[in-house]
Amino acid sequence: MIVSLVYQVTRRLLSVPAVLLRKQGGKDAELLVLRHENAVLRRQLAGPVRYEPADRLWFAALSSLVPRLRWARVFPMAPGTLLAWHRRLVARRWDYSERRTKPGRPPSTKVVKELVLRLAAENPRWGCRRIQGELVRLGHHVGASTVWKILTAAGVGPAPRRAGPTWRDFLTAQADSIIACDFLHIDLIDLRRVYALVFLEHGTRRLHIAGVTAHPTARWTVQQARNLALELGLRLESLRFLIRDRDSKYTESFDTVFESESIEVVRTAPQSPRMNAHCERVIGTLRREVLDHLLILNEAHARRVLDTYACHYNGHRPHQARQQGPPLDDDRAVPRPNVRTIRPILRTRVLGGLINEYRYTA
Repeated sequence: MIVSLVYQVTRRLLSVPAVLLRKQGGKDAELLVLRHENAVLRRQLAGPVRYEPADRLWFAALSSLVPRLRWARVFPMAPGTLLAWHRRLVARRWDYSERRTKPGRPPSTKVVKELVLRLAAENPRWGCRRIQGELVRLGHHVGASTVWKILTAAGVGPAPRRAGPTWRDFLTAQADSIIACDFLHIDLIDLRRVYALVFLEHGTRRLHIAGVTAHPTARWTVQQARNLALELGLRLESLRFLIRDRDSKYTESFDTVFESESIEVVRTAPQSPRMNAHCERVIGTLRREVLDHLLILNEAHARRVLDTYACHYNGHRPHQARQQGPPLDDDRAVPRPNVRTIRPILRTRVLGGLINEYRYTA
């Protein structure tokens, strides 16, 4: 609009001498064109000639004072270019695209979006149509698809699972009812190999060393399962699944010990250790923190080392799954002592200093 106004004013001012002096006005216009062309050339002497919007406006305005037959000799551009500039100015003069409304539905107001999210948060079982009906009753006439778009953009899931448990909550609840077992082999100092049967409760991360033997038979494995059942006692009522691999030492008698306590035995697929990932990881922890740094003499020595580490593992070692608390700690929050009244720290050496435990003195 401003460009068109300036163009019209320029043409009106230039038309005054043309009316008074027709012949002299054309020559003066030619001189003005030539002078302006020289100014443009002097301004862009180092590079190619480029006309600014103001230059185009000036040439288009002077074109009305110069006869059309002399345009090719006077103006530095082709007549078609000059006419194209003039048509562009006329098109901009009558351009009303900025005043037009955008196609489609008008965007939802901030008040409606906040109200939709509030209704969804306060009523987890309400779907899009139920929320839309409540909005209409409150005076906001929006469609159900608009409500769905608002909820989807905000990351709100569909009803009725909107207030359901997250995957973390679901897996944590399942972990409280799972126990897993696996065999750990230990190479002695004389290159003989002994085996330990390890149980791990998924929910509490509690480690159980069932037994150590050089000849793990099916009867020995069943006896260790019975011993574990007696050790757990009433805690067996909270367990529902036992995860084990397909080793031949796990017989029907072994499964019967747990099935009698209403615990379902889940067998992993062949050669799939990741299906028993928690138990495989605790075996790796045993190797990295203890077995790779000690020379084990015999079965008794292996049993004593594993029992000592199990006490450390269950009573002191922090676990990420328990908010850096040990498995036997009922309060999972790590205590934070007051720095101003801090007490001396006592170190306890486990397995001859292979592992250290730190506590505050009483």
